[in-house]
Amino acid sequence: MHVVRHVSYHCTVVSPASRFFHDSRTLREQGARKGFQGYHEWAQVWEKVRQEVRVGIIELLKAALFGLVEGITEWLPISSTGHMLLLDQFVVLDVSPSFWTMFLVVIQLGAILAVVVLYFGRLNPFSRKKDAEERMSTWLLWAKIIVACIPAAAVGVPLDDWMDDHLSDPLIIAAALIVYGIVFIVLESRRNARAERVPAGRHVRASDADALATTTSLDGLSWKTAVGIGLFQILSLVPGTSRSGSTIIGGLALGCSRPVAAEFTFFLAIPVMFGASLLRLVKYFIGGNGFVAREFAILGVGCAVAFVVSLIAIKFLVGFVRKHDFRPFGVYRILLGIAVIAYFSLAR
Repeated sequence: MHVVRHVSYHCTVVSPASRFFHDSRTLREQGARKGFQGYHEWAQVWEKVRQEVRVGIIELLKAALFGLVEGITEWLPISSTGHMLLLDQFVVLDVSPSFWTMFLVVIQLGAILAVVVLYFGRLNPFSRKKDAEERMSTWLLWAKIIVACIPAAAVGVPLDDWMDDHLSDPLIIAAALIVYGIVFIVLESRRNARAERVPAGRHVRASDADALATTTSLDGLSWKTAVGIGLFQILSLVPGTSRSGSTIIGGLALGCSRPVAAEFTFFLAIPVMFGASLLRLVKYFIGGNGFVAREFAILGVGCAVAFVVSLIAIKFLVGFVRKHDFRPFGVYRILLGIAVIAYFSLAR
């Protein structure tokens, strides 16, 4: 007997219209998935950009803060490098160590530019407004400035790296702040005591120690005094001493009036700080470093703020020393030095 197996076949007939709608839905679903994936990727990129912009703004604000501190402390005799190194303990720029070392010095270019702008007429030997005698006087002033820079350059250039490695400790900075704060107070107290002992008949106010100064104008600044101030500038190689502080102390000790000591200090800064900045830039590039956009912006903002603030600080100091002595700065240095020692002693 033969068994016949009946196999039934079910065939589904799909119309062209149904297939069209099915394919359309599939494409829409795939497109939606791709669209969501694309949106997710775009959102990630946008968030990354936002984070970079946020970080960049924060770093620029930090650079502005360093520029503010540089502009104030570069000209007041309270140590700009000391303040910058101390600020770095609390506000850290997100940059490489090599860039930070360079930034710490090159930011001074903004401060230098402020001196050039404020005293351009005084320091320009080519000015048509000056007669032959005035031009010669300006050239002599520049010659004295250059001569006064030689001692610090002779010591500072070969010892630059060693000082960076061994003299940047906060306690060393604090000690220098205190020591030279005491020197300011003692020196000014002695000058004022001399003024009080003026013989009868001399029309000098008891508090006007500058009336007994032997050098009351930059034209009267001798070569010997210029070299002596340059030797005092060597002291500023120790962080915390203050370049302006050391040269002002030198000027006062050698018989200069306060305005003369302050102005000669400003002028000394031009070759000294320009040379130091150039040296750091050369070392930075020789070391195989370069600038990315953010680092260039950080340096630019720091210099720009230092320039603007320096304009104000210089005018303030010139007006201040015509009526007051430097003892308030000495007191500030001592108090800051004590605070630094206390803080870092507890931190350690």
